[in-house]
Amino acid sequence: MIFAVAALVGCSNGDVEISGRFVGLNSKMVYLEQMSASGQSLVDSVALDNDGGYRFVIKDVAPTPSLYNIIYSSDRIPLLVSRGEKIELSALGSALANYTVSGSQESELLRKFNKEYLDGQLELNRVVLGYHKADDEKKAVLAAKYNDLYRTIKRKQISFIIENKECLASVYALYQRLPGEQYLSGADSDLIYYRTVADAVSKRYPTSPYLLTLSNDIARMEARISLMNSIESRTYPELKGRDMYGNEVALSSLEGNVILVDFWSAEVGNSNAFNAELKEIYEEYEPSGFRVYQVAADTSKAMWIKAVQEQQLPWISVCDFKGEASPMLRSYNVRKLPSNFLIDRKGNIIAKDLYSDALEDKLEEIFNH
Repeated sequence: MIFAVAALVGCSNGDVEISGRFVGLNSKMVYLEQMSASGQSLVDSVALDNDGGYRFVIKDVAPTPSLYNIIYSSDRIPLLVSRGEKIELSALGSALANYTVSGSQESELLRKFNKEYLDGQLELNRVVLGYHKADDEKKAVLAAKYNDLYRTIKRKQISFIIENKECLASVYALYQRLPGEQYLSGADSDLIYYRTVADAVSKRYPTSPYLLTLSNDIARMEARISLMNSIESRTYPELKGRDMYGNEVALSSLEGNVILVDFWSAEVGNSNAFNAELKEIYEEYEPSGFRVYQVAADTSKAMWIKAVQEQQLPWISVCDFKGEASPMLRSYNVRKLPSNFLIDRKGNIIAKDLYSDALEDKLEEIFNH
């Protein structure tokens, strides 16, 4: 109830006042920068008075906390300001390392997070500098120290996010990365933290524009994870085609075997000779685990079916009747017919365009006949 009353009183005046003192450095100017989804923009600037004092007044502040930076010297100090707040921000010496802030709950949370996070970064940098100058024995010790420090920083960051998940300070912490990092904790596990924060913030600040950023990033993560889950652990492009009975057959259905992906055309005059030769090799090595997935680059369904039946092809034969414009041919960058690719039991393409003795020699090597 106290928080609710305070919020109502604060909203009676929509302006935000930010004031304080910076001492100990030579810089004489202080800048106010607004952060938004579209980027950053300079809002105002003032010169420090003789005592190092400054004051900003922000008008027409958004209904929910908005992110601003106070820029002094080379430091950017983040603030999450709400309507009606009177914020005091001061520092002695290096602003980002030593500042104090009051009058804004969200901004005080940002200071708490930044203090530990930046201290951790500085310590990591010191370890890295020492590593480059150390001998091999000392390097091993410093490498272990670096790993321990790194894990500690990440634990504290994630703990802060979870403990303050309903605050916009947690959104800020969610996007902070150590040098060289792409993820908070991992490609898949990041989604859990983003969802947790989005759910909690939406209850406290349902109109916050930062929710849209979170929602967009969550959607991108979900799409990426869905895509990765749909891709099996193979290094060859998947193919799915229909046989002459209309059944869809996937190339991946043959996984675990040695597979020859063979591109041909019933309309090409030499197809009979190539298929007759391949049938002899197939009969010899099929019992050992050799399979053929044959893709026809034809446009005539009748001609293709007639060729498959007359030649009595014993393997999987598919066609989409798009001729050389078939996406299946593009998947393997096929530029001539016939073409083939040999895939081993682990799903690796190990050879291409093997015919006659060359194909038989390779299969002999694989199966050790």
